[in-house]
Amino acid sequence: MNFPHQQLEKFTIAVLQKIGCPEADAKTAAKVLLSADLRGVDSHGVARLSGYVRLWEAGRINPTPNIRVVHETPSTAVIDGDAGLGLVVAPFAMKVAIEKAKTAGTGWVSVKNSNHYGIAGIHAMEALKHDMVGISLTNASPLVSPTFSKERLLGTNPISVAIPANEQPPFVLDMATTTAANGKLEILQRKKEQAPEGWIQDKDGQSTRDPLGVKDGGALLPLGGDREHGSQKGYGLGAVVDIFSAVLSGANYGPWVPPFVAFLDPHPNPVGEGLGHFFGAMRVDAFRPADDFKNHMDNWISRFRNATPVEGQEKVLIPGDPERELEQERKVNGIPLLNAVVEDLQALGDKLDVNL
Repeated sequence: MNFPHQQLEKFTIAVLQKIGCPEADAKTAAKVLLSADLRGVDSHGVARLSGYVRLWEAGRINPTPNIRVVHETPSTAVIDGDAGLGLVVAPFAMKVAIEKAKTAGTGWVSVKNSNHYGIAGIHAMEALKHDMVGISLTNASPLVSPTFSKERLLGTNPISVAIPANEQPPFVLDMATTTAANGKLEILQRKKEQAPEGWIQDKDGQSTRDPLGVKDGGALLPLGGDREHGSQKGYGLGAVVDIFSAVLSGANYGPWVPPFVAFLDPHPNPVGEGLGHFFGAMRVDAFRPADDFKNHMDNWISRFRNATPVEGQEKVLIPGDPERELEQERKVNGIPLLNAVVEDLQALGDKLDVNL
């Protein structure tokens, strides 16, 4: 079933206002959430809305946070999200990074005391409006086992980098540091399909294709899947995201990160405050004239886009291409939602007296 994005955005705003979010914050959060659905990252869109409400019901989300800078230098800042929606805290923090970059050339912001912030890419892309490179990182629910470990110590810990171009669309990398995000498992569970090999290990550390394997005590695997395929690199990337997002800011890190998923409880002995993010903004003209850079980015993108594809493939893609193409299509034809997601949203609407 397809829904116009405006309809889903209106519903999301109404739901968030019902839990106490001011209208401006509800609109900001809804825009971030719907950007995921429009860009085809269905695991991080309105399918997650009931999860945010669940955290609010548990007293873990403050709908009216006092988001503030608690430490800063001319080019850096630490922000306390006051347990607010990450969907609201992250845009605030990215704006601070951009403002610092305007004067210092670069801006770097680490965030504590936040929650799940949606898709990483939408925050990094804010920098594009200012001829800046944007960087967005966050730690997440501890569902990932480091290489050779049976314990779940890291999150899917995504990395996004957005780079402006001139005539060409921007380069937008948005990737988990695991073979797949947990939301992809949730989609497989709703579809009652098996996971690809290399996504999950069971509670004994053995490979499994059961999409419920993580709920049953197993773990997601770092990018690469296993040591033979370079999982130590995915583990290393996820660790860097965790350190930048939380050890720098004073948020919880590793197994202490407060989980978004319902089947895990928060750690009884936290080592920090809430969940952490990290943002960067780099003014292009702090390195070379912006037009020169963007023209060469056009050349870079064009050359890679025109690379000779392997047999059976139509073309070589640039990071951001699939999401941009889906966004254009879904703005016209609507956002497809699985029946299980529609039923979940309808139940949420009934509970909060909001009509989907």
